[in-house]
Amino acid sequence: MTEPAVPTRADSLTVVSRSGDELTPAELYALLRLRVDVFVVEQECPYPELDGRDLSPGTRHVWAATSDGRLAGCLRVLSEDGGIERIGRVCTAGFARGIGVGDLVMRAAMELTGNAECVLDAQTYATGFYARFGFRPEGEEFVEDGIPHITMRREG
Repeated sequence: MTEPAVPTRADSLTVVSRSGDELTPAELYALLRLRVDVFVVEQECPYPELDGRDLSPGTRHVWAATSDGRLAGCLRVLSEDGGIERIGRVCTAGFARGIGVGDLVMRAAMELTGNAECVLDAQTYATGFYARFGFRPEGEEFVEDGIPHITMRREG
């Protein structure tokens, strides 16, 4: 049996975006599995990943997939009160790190949100990454599941 091909560039991936109510069971499973693999297992943060928002029509999922259908990375965009968009659950599969997958899915999220005000809670080591998309830190650093975070906002 041959090993699946490992992408060497993000532009070899396909970006997909669907609302929560458009996801197939297989797509939802793949998204949740990647998020659990990265956040719960790899980062050793036992937290309630299933928060009831993934299947909402107001939730947009964005992911990058390889030609054989494996998820390389994903995120979700939640519509909050006051027209603010919240970006979260940004993660990249281990096999696809370092090739620009995060950049690819964030650019897709920026297209989805347009000129809307956006907020996210970034792991502090990643603030420079999000700053490239116009996000600026606000407030004080906080610890979530043992990992330092900071809220970042992009004005509309």
